[in-house]
Amino acid sequence: MIARRRQVGLVVTALLAAAAACQNHHREQQHASSGRPAPSASRTATAPSAGAPSAFTLVASGSILPDPSVVDRARFDGGGVSHDFRPMLEDVRSVVSRADLALCHLGVPLGMNVPHPAAPRPVSPPELAQALAATGYDSCSTASEHTLDAGMEGVRYTLDVLDQVGVRHAGSARGEAEARGTLLRAGGALVAHLAYTADSNVPPPPGQPWAVRLIDEDQILADAKAARAAGADVVVVSLHWGPAWQEAPDKQQTDLARRLTGARTGGRPDIDLILGTRAHVPQPYEKINGTWVVYGTGDQIAGQPAGERTPRDVRSRQSTLARFTFAPPARPGGRWEVARAEFLPEMFDPDAGRVVNVGEAIARGADLQGVRDRLQTVVLGRGAAKDGLMMGR
Repeated sequence: MIARRRQVGLVVTALLAAAAACQNHHREQQHASSGRPAPSASRTATAPSAGAPSAFTLVASGSILPDPSVVDRARFDGGGVSHDFRPMLEDVRSVVSRADLALCHLGVPLGMNVPHPAAPRPVSPPELAQALAATGYDSCSTASEHTLDAGMEGVRYTLDVLDQVGVRHAGSARGEAEARGTLLRAGGALVAHLAYTADSNVPPPPGQPWAVRLIDEDQILADAKAARAAGADVVVVSLHWGPAWQEAPDKQQTDLARRLTGARTGGRPDIDLILGTRAHVPQPYEKINGTWVVYGTGDQIAGQPAGERTPRDVRSRQSTLARFTFAPPARPGGRWEVARAEFLPEMFDPDAGRVVNVGEAIARGADLQGVRDRLQTVVLGRGAAKDGLMMGR
């Protein structure tokens, strides 16, 4: 197993640079052990090249919510003796693993699948972390209303397990220094991943407000500035926000997005990309103040929650993968600009227990044009097409 690596707080520049190098070492080991094609040179570089910095591609998926039906499927795929979530994600593995940087959202704590007395849903089997690593995810946002459902013990266990498989994390923490997020290398850039949630079912323990990062505009901007001071070329913020089951972003989302994307230091934006989750249904993408905002990707994996007899809204099984290609600045110290913005339609098939890359499935002959067209309508609902957002595969 890959050696455990501690996620490092952004306040220590030297340690963060070393952590970014370790992430790339994990990538090399992961591809070698999985039999996948070797990553591009830009992905495995442990430091910027002596020449011009290289562009990189970032992929981000929606919430992973292992409801009981999902866990049951993983146990079936594990032969009834363990949980194997890897087949569930196989159809999107090529997209995720080929990106220079891949981010996910882990919606519940990891544990031994025993409900915590205060938890509205069980924790997820720890084997899920192995599937995330095998699929190619580099970092997961872990800030949600469920982060503290299993208490601080659940937070520590979740982050320990992610560390063991080499997946970084942002949004929850075992200590104050860890709370500000993480830095990762992508192409020629150092990318900060920060994450926050609008609320928490369980309040942080006394004296440990850093256990889960709550959405606070001043805190987000302070963390973003700290990331820049630590050497981040690109700052990505994951926000678990917005009302459930609502495709259109609400005023709180649009107002916060406008303020965050409008914040600048020395003429340079403090934040370069916002990735949203929580609504359970896909929400639009929009370019605001020159910065892309994904209001909501939808849920990448979500089944039938325990205790709900009425079948879930079919929209909860539809989502998008966001893919942004960042180009290096024209001058030193300038902004890394998004040169290409894409969304990939995606759905979760509850009968097969599989995530489906809708575009590829259509190319294979599947009758999913209706899903693709509906997702396109939602994603482009706030005029993103005029700013160059395209559907990818």
